[in-house]
Amino acid sequence: MFNTVALVSLALAAAVLGQQIGNYTAETHPSLTVQQCSAGGSCTSQARSIVLDANWRWLHVTGNYTNCYTGNEWNTTTCPDNAACAKNCALDGADYKGTYGISASGNALTLKFVTTSQQKNIGSRVYLMQDQDNYQMFSLKNQEFTFDVDVSQLPCGLNGAVYFVSMDKDGGKSKFSTNKAGARYGTGYCDSQCPHDIKFINGEANVEGWTGSPNDTNAGSGQYGSCCDEMDLWEANSVSTAYTPHVCTSTGQTRCTGNDCGDADNRYGGICDKDGCDFNSFRQGVPDFYGPGMTVDTNSKFTIVTQFVTADGSANGALSEIRRFYVQNGQVVPNSFSTFTGLESYNSVSDEYCNAQKTLFGDTNSFEDRGGLKKMGDALQAGMVLVLSLWDDHAVNMLWLDSNYPTDKDASQPGIARGTCSTDSGKPTDVESQNANAQVIYSNIKYGPLNSTFTAR
Repeated sequence: MFNTVALVSLALAAAVLGQQIGNYTAETHPSLTVQQCSAGGSCTSQARSIVLDANWRWLHVTGNYTNCYTGNEWNTTTCPDNAACAKNCALDGADYKGTYGISASGNALTLKFVTTSQQKNIGSRVYLMQDQDNYQMFSLKNQEFTFDVDVSQLPCGLNGAVYFVSMDKDGGKSKFSTNKAGARYGTGYCDSQCPHDIKFINGEANVEGWTGSPNDTNAGSGQYGSCCDEMDLWEANSVSTAYTPHVCTSTGQTRCTGNDCGDADNRYGGICDKDGCDFNSFRQGVPDFYGPGMTVDTNSKFTIVTQFVTADGSANGALSEIRRFYVQNGQVVPNSFSTFTGLESYNSVSDEYCNAQKTLFGDTNSFEDRGGLKKMGDALQAGMVLVLSLWDDHAVNMLWLDSNYPTDKDASQPGIARGTCSTDSGKPTDVESQNANAQVIYSNIKYGPLNSTFTAR
């Protein structure tokens, strides 16, 4: 993901991440069927479930209903410091559909943007579970990952994202004794932006140095960030899409502080590559490839295939290329080729593509500086957690995905135009009021050897 911690407008007013376990709402993970395929295309169904990220959940004083966090402020009585807060506060179960607008049926998962019950919830983030206490880990070198998506109801400013991150399988429960909740309650999030809005990191609260967001009544930031490698399979609305690997010099989930977090003007001085190496067809000079009525028609459902190709064709080889295909109406649609001089031979992500793109666009090549595709391959081989989400952007209104960005640059310059949305679009106050009924549907998740998960007429 491109943006920093301010992007997380995704939270309920009382929603935060905690470590103890509450008992006022039973935690029942919605069931979701996925398929594992073998060479030749034979696929076996697997009964799985999803869990809501802990940052959305009610955090209260252990044993009573007093909030430990309200709006974007901590309860300073129960949370005077990081250690006391972890001891005093409990994370409770979730009403997935009623409070958060999350529902699953068979192999389909629906995430609604705005859900109003006793409070208003904005967006959500969930993880695929292997069992009740562990996330499913995906090791995808020399493999592919496929899913269907319906983005027809996602306008400018929204992002339906499917991605992998190097979270701990149990949410950090075994590494940090003060984390009693673990993966069962969606703990342990990290990504390449080293987000500071995570309320508990490494089994401790992030209350010390906490500052409420000036433009998001539900979010804030503490002194610590939570960093890890990230593979964005899919960041999209009905107008634009991008897929993007991001890497870090660290291995696995890592708590950062100070310069290592890469904040503000030190964006390129931290341990993670925040920009990533993206492939956005519009940004590559192909404005008619993806969108309503275009080659990939976002008015209806389609399939996304992502292949992780290795140099020697084995699961232990070096990751050399990340390929993209689409399937719609039974037809396989290869990813578009760039139209820019020096990039016209590329329609996938490789180190060669990344270097050429960064040079042409004049961007800092923090992806290669931190290990490039080899580091991404190391993370994929070690195993990554699947994330499915829907969010809006309090930092730059999602312009980095679907408009001209940076807005002070000439849009005719290669790499600036990323979609047809206005530079005035995407403001959270607008999309949350005008597009409250927006939703995304993910379905038919499959994974297996190359060319095993999809067919075409």
